[in-house]
Amino acid sequence: MAASTSRLLPFLSPSKPPVAPFLLRTGGPTSRVSCAATGQTGFFTRLGRLIKEKAKSDVEKIFSGFSKTRENLAVVDELLLYWNLAETDRVLDELEEALLVSDFGPKISFKIVDILRDDIKAGKLKSGPEIKEALKRSVLQLLTSKGGNTELQLGSRKPAVIMVVGVNGGGKTTSLGKLAHRLKNEGVKVLMAAGDTFRAAASDQLEVWAERTGSEIVMAEGENAKAPSVLSQAVKRGKEEGYDVILCDTSGPDGKLIACKKAVSRVVPGAPNEILLVLDGTTGLNMLQQAREFNEVVGVTGFILTKLDGSARGGCVVSVVDELGIPVKFVGVGEGLDDLQPFDAEAFVDAIFS
Repeated sequence: MAASTSRLLPFLSPSKPPVAPFLLRTGGPTSRVSCAATGQTGFFTRLGRLIKEKAKSDVEKIFSGFSKTRENLAVVDELLLYWNLAETDRVLDELEEALLVSDFGPKISFKIVDILRDDIKAGKLKSGPEIKEALKRSVLQLLTSKGGNTELQLGSRKPAVIMVVGVNGGGKTTSLGKLAHRLKNEGVKVLMAAGDTFRAAASDQLEVWAERTGSEIVMAEGENAKAPSVLSQAVKRGKEEGYDVILCDTSGPDGKLIACKKAVSRVVPGAPNEILLVLDGTTGLNMLQQAREFNEVVGVTGFILTKLDGSARGGCVVSVVDELGIPVKFVGVGEGLDDLQPFDAEAFVDAIFS
């Protein structure tokens, strides 16, 4: 998308001078989705469903994005092609190894294989194809029972506030930009807040994303700007000017995240509606400790798993859901603007066990 011409506006009116100077940088024109007139609850409900429906219609991106994990698990078909009852233990041992290599983790790998072994001994599974379908059902069951609702939960009134958290280098700011692109494509009026004041380049990076997506952005000027203040002013602006969704970049995990969360909730009670933790998929099971830390500090409501197209460790998707009971909301499966895909458990299982 071509970057739109930006113009600089004072963030607050002269009658309300800010603690620190803020910038509101505007992108191109925005449009409202047609359902806005039906009420704010209907707006966000329809938006969540629309995003999920588009994910189902674009399963090719999920399929191609997990190609390396699928290659790792291709051994499953080889093992089951000539399966016979006499070789059950050997085949299941090798199947377990394939799951471990793909970062499903010991707990899940052992659990799945034990279920398969019991069903084979009970005569419920009598062929290779039946075992494979049972394997897929087990993984899907883990994701759906532990993962909860994978749709964005944006509440019932505008503006909805989404905080995006994560460590530097994990794809946090890029994921926020791609999420803005997806929302803008649905006609949502988006405001970005450059709350990662710890990293100097973060605001510049987010500003580029604002221009690419035609979104507005609130930025702080000066070295002494504090993240909670930036987010507070952004949410105030969003509330006053009728924005649909405010996307807040942050840094952490530390006390600043708690302060940011409190600052947002003081402006809009009940906000943030979502706290999305961005995790680097190439780290595999190592992401679990990071996820625990962020969840303990700020209360994560959903995950965005990035860089999965470059990793053969797609099993970590199942591990992080099983371990923490928090749903995966989006997965990054490429470098393109449209490659942040809403997570669909069934499409994921089909992609890795094709």
